[in-house]
Amino acid sequence: MEHYAVIVAGGSGNRMGSEIPKQFLKLAGKPVLMHTLQAFYEAVEGISLILVLPLNHIPFWEELCNNFKFETPHLCVPGGETRGHSVKNGLSKIMAEQALVAIHDGVRPLADKAMISGCFSLASEKGSAVPCIPLSDSLRKKDNNGSHPVDRNGVYAVQTPQCFEIEILRTAYARADFMNYTDDAQLAEAAGFKIHLAEGSRRNLKITTPEDLILAEALIKAGKLSVE
Repeated sequence: MEHYAVIVAGGSGNRMGSEIPKQFLKLAGKPVLMHTLQAFYEAVEGISLILVLPLNHIPFWEELCNNFKFETPHLCVPGGETRGHSVKNGLSKIMAEQALVAIHDGVRPLADKAMISGCFSLASEKGSAVPCIPLSDSLRKKDNNGSHPVDRNGVYAVQTPQCFEIEILRTAYARADFMNYTDDAQLAEAAGFKIHLAEGSRRNLKITTPEDLILAEALIKAGKLSVE
C-alpha cells in the first residue's frame, strides 16, 4: 500500500516575535520545515511527501531549498483559507485508491522514526492512528463560579502525525462542515469512524514560541535526535 504524508505549514511568526514564519526559522543549521520533511522521508521507505504552504510562501520556500541545497523530494501545494482547506488541497493530489496518509504539523520537526512508523503500522491495522501523550500537569477548569480541578486520569494531549486510510479522509473531508474542525481525528470521528490512539512522544513538540525553538535546538545538540 502506498504511503503519503501531507505536511501542513501555514503558520505565521506572530507568537515567535519574528517577521519570518516559524516553519522557516533556522533550527540546528537549517529551516524547521526541512527537519520535518526529512523525518518522514527517512522513516518510511518510498513515502510521497506533499507540502502545503500559503501561496505567497511558496517562492520563499523554493529559494530556501535552493540556498540550503535541500533535495528531499516533495510536492508543494498551495494552501487554503483554513487548515481544513489546506489539508483538503493536499489530499486532492493523492490519486491512489488505497493508501495510508499521515497529516502532520509542519512545525513538529522532531517526530522520530519509531513514532512515525508506529502510527502507519496501527493505521494499516485499524484504519486510524492518532499519537498522544498522557498529561503530567494538574488541570483546573474555569467557569462563572471560579475554578475547579479536573481529573487528568485518562486525559491525553493529542499530537501529529495523525494517520488514516485514504478513504476515511476522503469521506471525512466530503462533509460540508469540514473546515470547522482543527483536528483531523475530530473530523474523522464526526464522520463516524473510530479513532485509535498510538504512542506519542514528549520530544514531538510543536514549535510556537521562542522557548520551543530553544528546547528543540537543545534536544538536537544533546544528541537525542539526528540533525540530518
